[in-house]
Amino acid sequence: MTTPFAPTTFETASTARLLVKCSDQPGIVSTISTFFYNHGANITALDQHSTDPTGGTFFLRLEFQLPHADLPQSVLERSFERAVASRYDMDWRISYAAELKKTAILVSRDDHALMELLWRWSRQELATEITMVISNHGDTRAAVEAFGIPFHHVPVAKGEKPHAEAKMLELLEGEADLVVLARYMQILSQDFVARYDQRIINIHHSFLPAFVGASPYTQADERGVKLIGATAHYVTETLDAGPIIEQDVIRVTHRQSVRDLKELGASIERQVLARAVRWHLEDRVIIDQNKTVVFV
Repeated sequence: MTTPFAPTTFETASTARLLVKCSDQPGIVSTISTFFYNHGANITALDQHSTDPTGGTFFLRLEFQLPHADLPQSVLERSFERAVASRYDMDWRISYAAELKKTAILVSRDDHALMELLWRWSRQELATEITMVISNHGDTRAAVEAFGIPFHHVPVAKGEKPHAEAKMLELLEGEADLVVLARYMQILSQDFVARYDQRIINIHHSFLPAFVGASPYTQADERGVKLIGATAHYVTETLDAGPIIEQDVIRVTHRQSVRDLKELGASIERQVLARAVRWHLEDRVIIDQNKTVVFV
């Protein structure tokens, strides 16, 4: 399978990204900048944040260009570890735009979030290789295969979830750096989540932490809310409680039925999930316990 997204421009193909988390202290930005300057890398973007100037946690996202670097990637990373990361006890990683992450999408019957991702991918707005779509229903097969993406139907019969998850993990092995739950209406087991720790993004159809679990639009209607929303978050073993990446809301009134809320909410879900996936793929998200720092 070929991917519509191909980093062929000079800027994209040569771009690398550094993410850093460590205790805040003087000199971090200067030391990092000097290191890359000394090795012939050109810094083209830098974002930083500190939770507290005294004793806080420091976060940084840095983009740099590699065509004139004086070291191969692996040697550059080892040198950074010795010269910079170990000095500041950093939690860090470098990724390369030319090495596309592989994405697998899980979906049930509702296809609006799935189709938004496939449409954006086809327009080269998501820098990834979508390797497959897995569903516990067969409804979306034709739509998925029209994009040239493999579709796998893995039913989840009552009492057979362990077998279904084993099949999904077999399909995903080596084919997914990121798993996206685009309205996949099954709760994943702790073992499954652990296999893709901090690499599963879910779209929940409410403005968390309100209305966790099933039927949030019905819950919203029962409470007479004036705002409904959607939340994209990383999946953890606790239902709908993982680090939040992105959220949005829309105003509603007493005139809207539950069906109306679902129709309005679907639009928000599409946009929120697409933004969260894009930010993850572009290495804009740093997880800090149960929060995220998102550089956009």
